[in-house]
Amino acid sequence: MTRRPSILLDTRPFKASRHFTWMWLGALVAGVGNSLTAVAVGLHVYELTHSTFAVSMVGVIALLPTLFAGLYGGTIVDRYDRRVVALLAALLAWSSTAVIAALAWLDMETIWTLYLFSALSTIGATLVSASRQAIIPNLLEAELLPAAGALNGMSMGLQITLGPSLAGLLVARFGFAWTYTLDLVLFCGAFLGLAALPAMPPEAGGQTKAWAAIRESFAYIRQTPVVAMSFVVDIIAMTFGNPRSLFPALGAIAIGGGPVTAGILAAASAVGAVLCSLLSGRIVGWSRHGRAVNLSVIAYGIFTVGLGVVVLLVRTGLWPGGVGTPDRMNSSAMWAAMVMLLGMGATDNVSAIFRNTILQQAVPDRIRGRMQGIYIMVVTGGPRLGDLFVGLLAIGAVWAPPLVGGLAIIGLVAVLARAVPGFHRYDAHASAART
Repeated sequence: MTRRPSILLDTRPFKASRHFTWMWLGALVAGVGNSLTAVAVGLHVYELTHSTFAVSMVGVIALLPTLFAGLYGGTIVDRYDRRVVALLAALLAWSSTAVIAALAWLDMETIWTLYLFSALSTIGATLVSASRQAIIPNLLEAELLPAAGALNGMSMGLQITLGPSLAGLLVARFGFAWTYTLDLVLFCGAFLGLAALPAMPPEAGGQTKAWAAIRESFAYIRQTPVVAMSFVVDIIAMTFGNPRSLFPALGAIAIGGGPVTAGILAAASAVGAVLCSLLSGRIVGWSRHGRAVNLSVIAYGIFTVGLGVVVLLVRTGLWPGGVGTPDRMNSSAMWAAMVMLLGMGATDNVSAIFRNTILQQAVPDRIRGRMQGIYIMVVTGGPRLGDLFVGLLAIGAVWAPPLVGGLAIIGLVAVLARAVPGFHRYDAHASAART
């Protein structure tokens, strides 16, 4: 099957598998609601505390449960029917959001209930994502996996574009209770998409005892530098280049515009991911996956630095229009910040396409759930470390986290590219020819 020589999004996975199509659609609809609630919770915590550090703790408190869900949950994905695991995990996430909504309707919410049930929802979402990603290689040919990664990147971009934008508007117009309730309705898409899948029983070798399975997973990572580096590079990017906890403060004391600005900024990087996916037809044909990851993450760091420079200039009064307020937005600074976030979203999407493809192509099916669990642990745990990084540095200045973090990303990934040349030279086509 020859890939079409087009720059536009490759949609062949939809034609190749109706099961993939339904799962993709369900994840898209449910993900819009999930990202809506994620932003709404941050705004809710900020309203209760007026503290960027308190907002960052939403992610930090969810870190340990997320690590556990990724590590132990991956063994569950390999030991049991992956469709059933995904459905039960989706039920956990939905129920947690239902409690948040109920408490908001009853005016009984506290910062601690928001922390607790957000963490439980994250556990469910981690297991759902690990199950989905482990299922995809069983639905599509290996050649179509990069295209599926681009489609998933577009889905994620749409989720984070629509969800945060709706969150800012809904919170400002209708309040938190209605916002959380909309998520409950949209989340039903996850159940429909997963229910349409066939049974996905584990292969032989996947039903290992939990701790033995975890040890086997880390032994595999140690023996496979390409897989290990795909994790390490992403941890660096998400720890030092995740500015989401800053957005409420940027809307209040820097760019201005209040919750609406926070929602738009949160959506901007997702728009970049969507645009990247729409023009990914030739990108998915690249075979130098390691090089693509390294260069895209370095570019991500450059855009992160750019965001920090914009905020620094605004806060010091050097940007035209000066510092905004919740009632007055500095429009030119807003556009500049959005450009940087668009670039961050596009480059992160390229990295995600190839990191996911490496895992789906290189990892045997019997341990794919565990590897996907660790992968989800990385991609969700890294941003939690990033929340802590932002929360600590933002105490001194809101411009410091993106500026310092972006420089750290550029330097660390450049050093690793030279220290682990095998990853930078990794060629998927050559690797497949040897197996």
